[in-house]
Amino acid sequence: MKVAIFFGSKSDTDVMKGAANALKEFNIEYKAFVLSAHRVPEKLMETLKTIEDEGCEVIIAGAGLAAHLPGVIASHTTMPVIGVPVKAAVEGMDALLSIVQMPKSIPVATVGINNSYNAGMLAVQMLSLKYPEIKKDLINFRSRMKKRFIEENAEGVEL
Repeated sequence: MKVAIFFGSKSDTDVMKGAANALKEFNIEYKAFVLSAHRVPEKLMETLKTIEDEGCEVIIAGAGLAAHLPGVIASHTTMPVIGVPVKAAVEGMDALLSIVQMPKSIPVATVGINNSYNAGMLAVQMLSLKYPEIKKDLINFRSRMKKRFIEENAEGVEL
């Protein structure tokens, strides 16, 4: 397993599927966990230790409301953590600000509200620095994306 996906509530499952979908496109192994930084902190710490021992390299963590999960995880590991603010109250702005405003020296990379797919893609980019086959797949993915975009918009648009 190269990536671990964490989120604090089963109700966030649909949002966090985007990260899994991005990783699947690149055949990157991952595991997903529903663990709360507030309700089961001991289990969260135990799981972090386990995934580190298993060689996990990147963590994606989604959270809404106070959105402490990504920051708590980042404070307990040196692995890169990508935070996904999950829309709950205040259109997700509370979660976004909680995740992006981490204290100095404990960063959490942060993507847009409910945009776990981009979190998965950021994990792919991070891993592509170490794994040549992932880098090759990422380059091919981008080439196909550009080609599709050009083809779909070649005739202009009707306004």
